Amino acid sequence: MLVEAFAARSVELFTADDRRIHGPLDAWPEGLPSADAVILRAKSHWRNAVLARWIESRGALAVNNSGVIETCGDKVATTLRLIEHGVSTLRSSVSFSAESGRAAADAVGFPLVVKPVVGSWGRLIGKISDPDALETVLEHKEALGGAPHAVTYLQEFVASGGQDIRSFVVDGVCIAAIRRSSTHWRTNTALGATASAVDVDSELARLSVAAAQAVGGGAVAVDLFETDSGYVVNEVNGAMEFRNSVSTTGVDIPGLVADYVIREATARQRLAHVS
Repeated sequence: MLVEAFAARSVELFTADDRRIHGPLDAWPEGLPSADAVILRAKSHWRNAVLARWIESRGALAVNNSGVIETCGDKVATTLRLIEHGVSTLRSSVSFSAESGRAAADAVGFPLVVKPVVGSWGRLIGKISDPDALETVLEHKEALGGAPHAVTYLQEFVASGGQDIRSFVVDGVCIAAIRRSSTHWRTNTALGATASAVDVDSELARLSVAAAQAVGGGAVAVDLFETDSGYVVNEVNGAMEFRNSVSTTGVDIPGLVADYVIREATARQRLAHVS
């Protein structure tokens, strides 16, 4: 969809397979066409983050930039930015051991959700209803070890009825939003949730833009819950997916992303797309 959007704007766009990119860090990445700007769409957070740093060091524009990618890919970093900027978000806590995890849970309250600090698509997350269940999960994480389990991120559970809202923010404007509905408490479309269009009211737009600005701007997706006291931000996604949201909302999301990139790279003539 991005390829078609850039073609419609008469901009030369190349595509590259990130699995074939390699090379010394003091040169342009081999396997990536020489470009003035790179749109980072790899499925791997770490590949996007490394590539962004690499191409920025070579003087090219990364969309999103490395700061946005690194912040959004790290739930702790995202939460801290939201708090620092006064953006309404869920109560969250962290721990570094099973023992401190029990104390961290008390700061959030039950039920709660345990998430990996880095992860997406609803993987390795779990709803914890009581201290016994938490103890089991923390013991398992400690026994498994490894990077995904070195830090435990605990977040307030919202009884949303299997629904949340994903809004899309491009260059400081909330351009569209969808409601994700599921029979499960997890509302990821990757896990089977369905999407429907949502009218973007002033409060949804305001909070979405504030969340995007807190993590550094660019083109991001903001996940929110509706509560009795208003919208609250759950996460911010730095490599937003929109394939199923264009027909749902009627908004040309890839076209607006293309316009944003072109504006940011008006002096550059060749674009690369990593997927």
